Amino acid sequence: MPLRALDLFCRVIDNYGDAGVTWRLARQLAGEHGLQVRLWLDQLQVLGKMEPRLDPTSLQQRVAGVEIHAWRKDFPETEPGDAVIEAFGCPLPERYLDAMVKRKPAPVWINLEYLSAEAWVEDCHGLPSPHPRLPLTQYFFYPGFTARTGGLLRETELPQKREAAQQQPQAFWQRMGLERPAVNTLVVSLFGYPNPAFADLFETWAQGGQPILAIAPGGTDNPALASFRGHGPWRRGRLCVQPLPFLSQSEYDELLWVCDLNFVRGEDSFVRAQWAARPFVWHIYPQSEQAHLAKLDAFLDRYTLALPAAAASALRRFHENWNGGAAPGAAWPALARDLKTLTRHAATWERQLRTQQDLASQLVIFINKKI
Repeated sequence: MPLRALDLFCRVIDNYGDAGVTWRLARQLAGEHGLQVRLWLDQLQVLGKMEPRLDPTSLQQRVAGVEIHAWRKDFPETEPGDAVIEAFGCPLPERYLDAMVKRKPAPVWINLEYLSAEAWVEDCHGLPSPHPRLPLTQYFFYPGFTARTGGLLRETELPQKREAAQQQPQAFWQRMGLERPAVNTLVVSLFGYPNPAFADLFETWAQGGQPILAIAPGGTDNPALASFRGHGPWRRGRLCVQPLPFLSQSEYDELLWVCDLNFVRGEDSFVRAQWAARPFVWHIYPQSEQAHLAKLDAFLDRYTLALPAAAASALRRFHENWNGGAAPGAAWPALARDLKTLTRHAATWERQLRTQQDLASQLVIFINKKI
């Protein structure tokens, strides 16, 4: 019998990214694949900032066709679905594991891993891992950028929605209550982890020759705003920083689509920036012993492969400065000079990624083969 119902578990580690990824996945599995999806999340208030229809105080609710439960320590007795997806290696509740053992047949158990462009991901994708104590087998599922991985999250109608929004950007600015930027203004979105490099970049932009409008979503939680307040007013020289409140996921997608350059972080906004077909700068989630820098290099190796040498060098140097806490202002002029080349490349890269089957579809196919 094909897959009908599944449980998706997520513990929030990386601020908004973990909840963002699982919520996009849950909605797509329910909306495009017709599945009964239960999402168990330990921090509903985080998801509430991205999903205005959610009530963070409700222990159980239904939003966008997904049954959402607060994941509490006193986990209730629950009949597992046909499949179980634990996002990013979050340990499942013991009571739920026991219920998985009792269910006949046992659910297909997926460990949805973090995204990486590293070569070893292809060898580990889909591998089984027997539980050391229980008669259960877990399968590793790795998102990625090649046909030998699980692909990337992408809704079916995403390209059409993006193209429509980019043809009519005025609609977005009106909804945000903002004037449409002047033609010669470089429009940038800013979303990153706390980073001392913000101050140096803002100073460079303020003293530059081109007007820059930097859109900072997320209210006071956006580290960019704290850095800019140190300089006094919202306007400084050629730079204007425009704060926005927290945006829903669809609104954030639109912001990426109408900007000329996007600064993103973690995994969710990183992937959405690539579907925006615009140049972007990635602030990768910092890990101990600088392990994240190897992941950054692996992605840049793949992403810059078809770029002219000068543009590839400019993009790599800026990423190294941005993620290393160094002064990115010195690396900005070269990046700015190559923005047209990077824009064309971003569109080519997006079309190339679109030839892959999306992550949600691959998950459904994989699970159905195991049922």
